[in-house]
Amino acid sequence: MHIGILQTGLVPDALKPEMGDYPAMFADLLDGHGFTFTTWVVCDGEMPPGIDAAEGWLITGSRHGAYEQHPWIAPLEEFIRAVNGARRPMVGICFGHQIIAQALGGRVEKFSGGWAVGRTAYDFEGQTMYLNAWHQDQVVAPPPGARTVARNDFCAHAALAYGDHIFTVQAHPEHSPAFHKGLIETRGRGLVPEALLARAEADLDKPLGNGAMADRLAGVLKAAANVEV
Repeated sequence: MHIGILQTGLVPDALKPEMGDYPAMFADLLDGHGFTFTTWVVCDGEMPPGIDAAEGWLITGSRHGAYEQHPWIAPLEEFIRAVNGARRPMVGICFGHQIIAQALGGRVEKFSGGWAVGRTAYDFEGQTMYLNAWHQDQVVAPPPGARTVARNDFCAHAALAYGDHIFTVQAHPEHSPAFHKGLIETRGRGLVPEALLARAEADLDKPLGNGAMADRLAGVLKAAANVEV
């Protein structure tokens, strides 16, 4: 199955030689599920020729806010609405979670409660999953028809399902502990409160549900495209 990656952010230059860029992280995360990938670097102005350019779509995280006035935001939102209108499979991670919600009528804000960073527990409809978080923005009002499928006390809409064809999650299952440590050093210092960074560093060796989330993302993409799971 051919997945189009809509890349909306770039890995810090200091981390890219060792860690690679976000599309490589998602290819690693979804390895073994039979996917091939093509990437469009949306934040540099690249857009697919249409929703038929891939069988399913994945929108990455970004350091940008969904509500910011970048020239690529409106075309991306139009693309999201076209994918949704055709009921094509799509998944979104962090910024991807937020921009899909915004494009379909939800609201995204810089959360007054501050940052979520590091290993975080989420309630997925009665089951606890730990994933790495890195965000201050969040979905504060889901779009009409979206169903909240994960939450915690800090983030009320941590994952959303739109029918059976779109699934989005605020956390970062593609973040390895090593990459998360790199983000702490390259983007966290001076931006995120030191107490949060210290706690995130202390939790780097604890287990994460990245594999289980990869299975869930792959299952949505395949089921919505009628591909054998």
